[in-house]
Amino acid sequence: MSLGPSLIVPVTLWGRHPPTHRISSLYLTPDQRTLVTGCTDGQIVTWTVQPGTLEINPYMMLVGHTARVVCLSDGLLHTNHKYLVSSAVNGEMCVWDLQEGQCIETVKMSFIHRQISAYQPAHASDVLLYCCGEYADIAVVHPLTLEVVYWLSSKVNSNWVTSLHIFRPRAVTDDIVMAINTDSVVKIWTLPGFDEVQSPADIIYENESKRIRCSSVHFLKCCSFNPRTVLVVSSALWQIYDASDFSLLCTSSEEDCESWTRGEFLAADRVIVWADSGHAYIYKLPPNCIPSHDQFHSREADEPFLYCILSSPDRQELFCPPVSIHTELVGEPGQQVLVRGDCLGQVALWRLPQLTSTHIQQLMERQGEYQSPELPPTVLWSIERAWRTMKPQPVGILDQLESAEGGAPRLTSSIYLPLQEGRLVCGREDGTIIIVSATHTVMLHLLHGKHQSYDNWPVHQILSGHRGPVTALLFPHLSHSRYQISHLVSGGEDFSVCLWDLINGALLHRFVVQAGIVLQLHVPPESVSPRMQQCICSVAADYSVALLSLKERKCLMLASRHLFPVTTVKWRPLDDFLVVATEDGSVSVWQMETGHLDRVVHGTTAQEVLSACDEHMTVSTSEGGMANPAVHFFRGLRHRNLSAIRHAAKRGLQQLQNSLGNQGQNGPDKPRAYSLMVQGLRTSPSDPDAHVLFFDIESLIVDLLTEAYSQMTTEQLEEHGLIQLSEYQRVLQLTQSESPDAQQKITGYLSRMKELKEQSEAIRDQLKERAEGSEDLRKLKSRAQVARTKLEEKIKHEMEDNPDAAGILARVKEGAETMGGIIHAKAGGVTPKGAGEEHKDSDGELEGRSRIHLGQTENQTMEICQLLLSLIHAWGVDAEIDRLCESKLGMLRPKHPVCYGLISKHGFVSLLLPTFLGGPASAAMSAPLAERTVTFTRRTHWELSCALTSNHLLAVIALADTLMSMNNTSFMSETERRKRLQKQLTRSLSQSNQTPNKSQEGLVELQANFWAQVREGWSKMATLHCVQFPERLDASGVVLKKPLVEMLARRWQDRCIEIRQAAQALLLAELRRLSPRSLKALVDWWAPMLPSYGEASSAAPAPASAAPLNDEHDHTDGEPDDYGAEDQMEEEAARRAAANAAEVRRKQATAIILLGVIGAEFGQAVSGGGGRAHGVEGFGLGPLALRTSQALAHLLLAPPTAKLPAHTPLRRAAIDLIGRGFAQWEPHIDASRVLLAMLELCCEADGMAPSMTYGLPLAAAADTARTARHAVALIATARPQVFVTTMAREVARYNSLQQNAQSINVVVHHSVLMRAKPEILRVISLLIEKSHNELVKFLIELTDILLHCLDPGHLRQRPLQEVFPVVGRFHQITHCTSSRRVAVGTANGTLAIYDLRQTNKTQQLHAHTKAITACSFSPDGKFLASYSTGENKISFWQTSAGMFGLGHSQTRCVKTYSTPPLPEIVRMNPPRQSRLVWVANKTVTLLLSDGTEQRYNV
Repeated sequence: MSLGPSLIVPVTLWGRHPPTHRISSLYLTPDQRTLVTGCTDGQIVTWTVQPGTLEINPYMMLVGHTARVVCLSDGLLHTNHKYLVSSAVNGEMCVWDLQEGQCIETVKMSFIHRQISAYQPAHASDVLLYCCGEYADIAVVHPLTLEVVYWLSSKVNSNWVTSLHIFRPRAVTDDIVMAINTDSVVKIWTLPGFDEVQSPADIIYENESKRIRCSSVHFLKCCSFNPRTVLVVSSALWQIYDASDFSLLCTSSEEDCESWTRGEFLAADRVIVWADSGHAYIYKLPPNCIPSHDQFHSREADEPFLYCILSSPDRQELFCPPVSIHTELVGEPGQQVLVRGDCLGQVALWRLPQLTSTHIQQLMERQGEYQSPELPPTVLWSIERAWRTMKPQPVGILDQLESAEGGAPRLTSSIYLPLQEGRLVCGREDGTIIIVSATHTVMLHLLHGKHQSYDNWPVHQILSGHRGPVTALLFPHLSHSRYQISHLVSGGEDFSVCLWDLINGALLHRFVVQAGIVLQLHVPPESVSPRMQQCICSVAADYSVALLSLKERKCLMLASRHLFPVTTVKWRPLDDFLVVATEDGSVSVWQMETGHLDRVVHGTTAQEVLSACDEHMTVSTSEGGMANPAVHFFRGLRHRNLSAIRHAAKRGLQQLQNSLGNQGQNGPDKPRAYSLMVQGLRTSPSDPDAHVLFFDIESLIVDLLTEAYSQMTTEQLEEHGLIQLSEYQRVLQLTQSESPDAQQKITGYLSRMKELKEQSEAIRDQLKERAEGSEDLRKLKSRAQVARTKLEEKIKHEMEDNPDAAGILARVKEGAETMGGIIHAKAGGVTPKGAGEEHKDSDGELEGRSRIHLGQTENQTMEICQLLLSLIHAWGVDAEIDRLCESKLGMLRPKHPVCYGLISKHGFVSLLLPTFLGGPASAAMSAPLAERTVTFTRRTHWELSCALTSNHLLAVIALADTLMSMNNTSFMSETERRKRLQKQLTRSLSQSNQTPNKSQEGLVELQANFWAQVREGWSKMATLHCVQFPERLDASGVVLKKPLVEMLARRWQDRCIEIRQAAQALLLAELRRLSPRSLKALVDWWAPMLPSYGEASSAAPAPASAAPLNDEHDHTDGEPDDYGAEDQMEEEAARRAAANAAEVRRKQATAIILLGVIGAEFGQAVSGGGGRAHGVEGFGLGPLALRTSQALAHLLLAPPTAKLPAHTPLRRAAIDLIGRGFAQWEPHIDASRVLLAMLELCCEADGMAPSMTYGLPLAAAADTARTARHAVALIATARPQVFVTTMAREVARYNSLQQNAQSINVVVHHSVLMRAKPEILRVISLLIEKSHNELVKFLIELTDILLHCLDPGHLRQRPLQEVFPVVGRFHQITHCTSSRRVAVGTANGTLAIYDLRQTNKTQQLHAHTKAITACSFSPDGKFLASYSTGENKISFWQTSAGMFGLGHSQTRCVKTYSTPPLPEIVRMNPPRQSRLVWVANKTVTLLLSDGTEQRYNV
């Protein structure tokens, strides 16, 4: 189970051209502060609404839907968040959190909604969604899980419902649903109580129905002021009906030449109806339509009186009907407003006129001469108008070209090349292609710095070859390494596909095989035939698909018989099929090698073909011995056997879906992630590209640490604490016998480091192989090598002559880097100045500037990190840290407010629009740009969203910690840093008149001070964002959107150690700021989501999950039935159930981690306070601690399953939390099982897992082993006595099994205690150093463990204190190598003697009445001296064997002396305990703790 996706920080550069937003749906939140518009291209835009003035301003764009948004509705109402439910025309349905800008849930249904009404029934705790559309009757959907709760169905005249209305009559307690279908049949349902609905299969039928004489009804609404009348709107007219018998009361005039869409009751006697022309008409109803009037329901029907028209703004022609909503303003009783959105992107708001009945009656009296006035909109706004009012205009990715040329062509396509030094390739509408450094151009537009003063920076390259807009770009090597890294493919409106060489900018070939605009370029999967592996796939506007060979430079296949636009291209490599889906739903199957159209299928068969076509699908055998259904399917397709096709598809559809789902989880390796990706964003095909920068924090940290670690040797890694190789090898040797080949069995980190080094060298050689053939490059390399050798010799001599010459090394490094840059430029295709100044014609390769090398920096990774930190750092919060960031760390201040983004579930993205600060009249936008930017970085940035705050704080803390752990890391260039240091040195020398020798010492000192300040700067930066941030912002009046604890909890065991540590530190800091009551409330909120595991539970967790779909189908031997709507609904319900089960498991995992953290770190604070809620009594010995500890122990001890694999972040989190809070969980778990399970995990690493400070991500097993090792150390240090007694008990059990292994047929050599010997010794060493005094009471148990773990061969020639030196801190333990005995003095005065020759046989002697302070064997091993400080006595013991060495040895006391008493303060000081030292075979010296010596003879 994955607890969270990668940490991504999006940043958007919108450009000067606004995105197109053709409004197709509207929604206004209940508080009327947020307006939401959906558009025909699938995007959703949120607008801020000023309550008094009704001024609106675009705020955020939600990107996720792939089709027109047709419905927007309320989500959950009784929460602190604003939830929005959206539905698209292709069945997509999403739940959005408008405050956070996140997608909470998304499903794709097989039916399409046309209207969604949110309503809270009488017996429900929150709203439900009543949906109707292109399906029969009404579906009632849960607003959060999006699963169908029940159905409102029809017994007669079942058809599509076009409109519905829900209301509750005053005299009735039940809720009524009134709806009308396409047959003009009005139906009435009575809603049941919430507890009466058992399952989604429940169907509620209508109470009554009646057909009305009105066709093509669009809308139906019952009057909310008096539910006796109903408004019915059709295209031709609108009518008023009596709700009791649905008799016609009033109808609109036939003279109105309008096509009506919807309407609303303004009062019991007034209606407003709007048309698709954009106008709205307000009518006064005649008396027979007013229930309170005496003439109600009279046969004399008058026409309604039109007294006001809401005119369309600017009377613009609309190519599709607008959408409108009506509401009453909150806080202004009686004031109503109409909101309209149109296909031009305009939002118009009208305040409806408030006319009294007397005034309207006066107007009616002069009806013949009265002309209805046209009321213009109160507010008219759009994204385009908001864009134009911004000063300055929003920045774009290539605005430097527009400013230089006075308006450059629009960008029509973009692609980012991370493998080509981070270049950004942009196609323009004039046919040129611009290549520029992505980080440089973004820095130019968003950040201050010296680069602002450079001319023609950044340097760009121009490729000219197309005769029209460039519509598609492809870098094939990014998809697969089989393509050349220098190749770029572009397609344009001139019907051509061009192949470019990025090194020299040459046009290698032009393909002109299609008769339409090239729309898309794709790369075939790796499993296609070798000939097709060098092809790319081109999709054109003439509905054709072509396979173009980059190697043969010709078209291999042209599929051009499609009658509709191509929507999907899929592959079936095993059968040599190319599958093309078109807009009409048909699927064409082409043979790639021959170019033959094999078959065209439609309907369900077409969907089955697409489902079976997946590039990762392989021929396999299922559990029942049946081959993969896709194989049968394509065999039937090849042999034209329709029956076989249907049977195979029907039989194996669910099997295919399960296999695809499993491949989605455990499929091929994830493609490499890059620290920065730039993606073009276009809301409409006619729009120019905006650009979104996606910063991957984990990849960025990995790149930083990889570069840092690659420059360090294994010894340096160990010196910095990154690995523990020597210590592990030393301990490992103690557990193995001293044989000649013992060294060959040691597996450590050196082999892994060697493999990684070889892999990196191979990759580096592969990337540079394109330049190896250049003779000039070889000469240049040899010159560089000679220069480098000379410089190294020079530095060596100077360092020998002058040890203080520390600055020479920096100059050598700079010279080597300069020469390396020259070599790199040569490899990149740089030509001499002026070589490309000639301008060729349009078919040529380049223009004059195309051969200019794009000046890349020394370290692209550092540039990306500098850009990201400069954009998300909290500038203005702490002036001292800001000064350090600029002067020492090399960070740059932003020039503009930054448009951030957020990635949520299923990759849906929310992006701030550049107008998010407010409208043109707001105080924020009226301020100067510099002041606006300062306010944004200090205040507005942290008031946007809790999720945004969480991601940005995690990113800043993780990156700052990473840079602080690296050796001397700053964004400041070496040249600038040296200039600053030299300037400081010159200033100090001029003031003090020092000698040149002193100047060199001063330079070294200045460098040391500089790097110390850099490390201090990174440390302060991390501390500010982690610990001091809320207090600093509260002091300045900023309302901080606090980090979400559930987001931090899900990253508790993130794969990246830096992000993991940042999440842990940030979560603990947030929890510490909570009061005990707030902490208890948080516990009560998450406690009900905690899964329950009984004592006997040992299986994997079994949360709710979907039943197998194949159980629902009954396959027969006859002709299979058609795959109909019922099957689709069943499959869809099962998919949603599986998604909901996954959501339940995710919440359970979050609850386990969050409650585990609170219990481990704050258990005592929650134990007694706050009262009770949900039956939770707090931690301590309460039920919550029991349930949490059982859940954690279950995650640790449960065997690996499909739902809970062996190595997951959730299991690692459980291991870590058990270690952190072992004192809290100890009463509720089996310490022995927990410790053995953790030691089992430690054994699997075989010493390959580095220390906890090693930053690079590890394999899952190694990461689990490292976490388990750390948890064992935490348990041991928290409860030393528990660890020692538990291990001693397990050792005794192991020895007992070993003695009886043959009789009971048990193999004990592969047990955990045997394989975990190094880990146990490491923990024992740690305990002796940290908990020396607590182990004094358990010396016998400690000795049992040591003698079990240490190989006896090491104790034959060397004493125990030499083999395991840390034992020397206990003077109560002594070892004699001659007699091979070990003696241990205990705290109760007992003397335990181990005979290593007789399998550690122990002899117990009651030597003293008080604790034994020291004991020691004589050099010849004949005598043993023991001393007790409490008893003030020293005793000598002699061990004698039986006659001729037979029988048991006997130990007896031969002499006893009284010793002088010690002062109480000296005797109770453990670090200065007394010890015994033999100076001869019969003479011992007692070194007392007060410094005196006493000598005794036997």
